[in-house]
Amino acid sequence: MAGAIKDWDHSVGRHLRLRDLQLLSTVVQSGSMAKAAVRLGISQPSISEAIANLEGALGVRLLDRSPRGIEPTIYATALLKRGLVIFDELRQGMREIQCLADPTIGEVRIGCPETLTAGFLPAIIDRTSRSHPQIVFHVVHEDSATSEFRELRERNIDLMLGRVIEPGPILDDELHAEILFKEEYFVVAGAESPWARRRKVNLADLMDEPWIHMPSSNPLSSLLAEAFHAQGLEVPRTSVSCFSMHLRIHLLATGRYLTIIPNSMLRFNAKRWSLKALPIDLGIKRRLGAIVTLKHRTLGPTAQLFIDHARQVATSMMKRA
Repeated sequence: MAGAIKDWDHSVGRHLRLRDLQLLSTVVQSGSMAKAAVRLGISQPSISEAIANLEGALGVRLLDRSPRGIEPTIYATALLKRGLVIFDELRQGMREIQCLADPTIGEVRIGCPETLTAGFLPAIIDRTSRSHPQIVFHVVHEDSATSEFRELRERNIDLMLGRVIEPGPILDDELHAEILFKEEYFVVAGAESPWARRRKVNLADLMDEPWIHMPSSNPLSSLLAEAFHAQGLEVPRTSVSCFSMHLRIHLLATGRYLTIIPNSMLRFNAKRWSLKALPIDLGIKRRLGAIVTLKHRTLGPTAQLFIDHARQVATSMMKRA
């Protein structure tokens, strides 16, 4: 082990610089040294020399040429994966220094699916910004059901709001989920709908109504199908298929459509848009609203502040349920 450490100090540690990792990453992203040189504003021979020196220090080949341009070898891929962590930690450190110097400023990068941007996330941002108006919020649309937390794993975001199925999150060794609330789903109509005035309604009564459904690729679609099948019914014919919660709300407000939406959206929009949950128990297994983060990544003060406010909003939401 002592020999390995000595080799590191002499052959690699004194030669490997952050600039070298940046050059290598830019070459791989660009697909050629010529394009990388333009992006970095340096000469192509300088890049070639830096890559050659890096290969000499590591004792492995980092780049291969192919008909499509320059491709990273398995060694370059491994090095860049670790380099991604290094650069992210440096960014986090700079942001933390900024926040320590002035706790009222900073930024947080949030991944969030469409359904949570239509109620829960705006409530957190509003609550946080009222006490810290200089914070900047960067929101990236990402659905954990289809993305496998790609943006989070690549450290393009600090945290992600999402949902997992009870009894608890089944993630992996890289991810941690903090459960914030239990989500329920309701059949919803606009206040102008004749169904909104009914005290007793069954799913069977609504089969011929115009329905707004999620696209079949969404995991919720299978849960909804189970709810109808459990009552011996087929899923009603789709009148509108969309992911957009904003489109759903506008159509519901006409009083002509029905849809199924989650509690975290209904609580923040029912009064504003005159929405009414119909008295129907769908029997859908509850899903859990959670904040997902990387286990071995230290978040800065601003992200921690956002998480604190998310907990408060979730607690308030469940008290009103």
